Amino acid sequence: MSEKNVGDALRKSLFYAPKNGFDTWSADDEASCGLYCEDYKKFLDEGKTEREAADFAVELAKAAGFRPYIRGMELKTGDRIFRENRGKSLMLAVIGEMPLKRGVNIAAAHIDAPRLDLKQNPLYEDSEQAFFKTHYYGGIRKYQWMAIPLELRGHVSLRDGGFVRVSIGGDKNDPQFTITDLLPHLAATQNKKTLAEAVPGENLNILVGSRPFQDDTGSDRVKLTVMQMLNEKYGITEEDFISAELCAVPAFMARDIGIDRSMIGGYGQDDRVCAYAALAAILATGTPRKTAVCMLADKEEIGSEGVTGMRSAAFDTFLSDICHSELTPLRICYENSHCISADVTAAYDPKFPDVYEKRNSSKLNYGISLCKFTGSRGKSGASDASAELVARMRFLFDQEGVLWQMAELGKVDQGGGGTVAMFMAQRNIDTIDAGVPVLSMHAPFEVVSKLECYMTFKGMNAFYEMI
Repeated sequence: MSEKNVGDALRKSLFYAPKNGFDTWSADDEASCGLYCEDYKKFLDEGKTEREAADFAVELAKAAGFRPYIRGMELKTGDRIFRENRGKSLMLAVIGEMPLKRGVNIAAAHIDAPRLDLKQNPLYEDSEQAFFKTHYYGGIRKYQWMAIPLELRGHVSLRDGGFVRVSIGGDKNDPQFTITDLLPHLAATQNKKTLAEAVPGENLNILVGSRPFQDDTGSDRVKLTVMQMLNEKYGITEEDFISAELCAVPAFMARDIGIDRSMIGGYGQDDRVCAYAALAAILATGTPRKTAVCMLADKEEIGSEGVTGMRSAAFDTFLSDICHSELTPLRICYENSHCISADVTAAYDPKFPDVYEKRNSSKLNYGISLCKFTGSRGKSGASDASAELVARMRFLFDQEGVLWQMAELGKVDQGGGGTVAMFMAQRNIDTIDAGVPVLSMHAPFEVVSKLECYMTFKGMNAFYEMI
């Protein structure tokens, strides 16, 4: 063998050289990926709020043979159960063959996304235009929400204990909403400000009407028209806003991106792209060796707080109730369990190379991205998975034909981000981050690779079957 051939052989055996997935893509992969992504786009369009995503997931679970789990219910191998948490988060499990003292395999994702929440006293009129005041939720770049079409979605709880669901702007015949922006001819002062300063949060007010109420000489005639129409359609009054959870979300439908249709664009893909993969995988799971658990959590974008977030005891209660059926202490189950924090990461964007560390960034079409740690700067807020767990995931994905890559979020000193991983790790559960790389993360319209959507589903499926 020549020296050149020896070198080539050594490179192949010794170097880490991830490959673009399309270079190994088969016709069967293409067909399966296409079907999966069409179903995923439906999930994106139907689940633009955490309540809607949870409702949609419940309907899919029921169709797949899952039943509501009530404390004290007798469980046996193969049972498929779920529990909702206040309509905003969802826990599902398939009872495995092995006892719970051997642990469970958990995929945890979140179904909330950055948005504009209506304030509790939102509706006002100024200069014969009516507006809703908002309070942004999660890490948004405020200028991106100006001058785009918006929908109004949410839930209004009434004093009598009832509720109504609100959805305006999603149907092709619905009106839509927007936040007006300043014309360039008068933007000399605004142009001198930074992106963060140019649009104050209190200016993210949604234009909702301009027609004054007829046959009336009082004040706020446009506001009166808006309230009359809302009352006629939903039976609500202005006071009902106080006990409402209404939000503005982008009125974009999920669409294929690129002439080659290799990508998907849509709102809320952080983290519904991974949530759907974790959900679809557990729905497709038969009877695993270890019990498989899927957690779809709320409130990740604001630190996983609240009764529906990953810090809530609701998850512990669900697993504790299951463990009680075998008289297994929860702590014993946790210490032998594994968790994938199924969350997105930043895909390398060649237009902004200064913020990425290219050797350690996710690339489109290279597979599900394993992240040993997230956090920021000196790994603050990271759970930092062990080397043993990373090795185990490498072996599992290779064994099951799941294309994967290893990555970090960006350059060390540029910032960072967190996931639910740290809160699962606090429970003494071995946890690693893994998910889909995203372009334009947290923007009203995010972009992902179809290949990675499908590989993340395959990865979750393999994980649920892991011993």
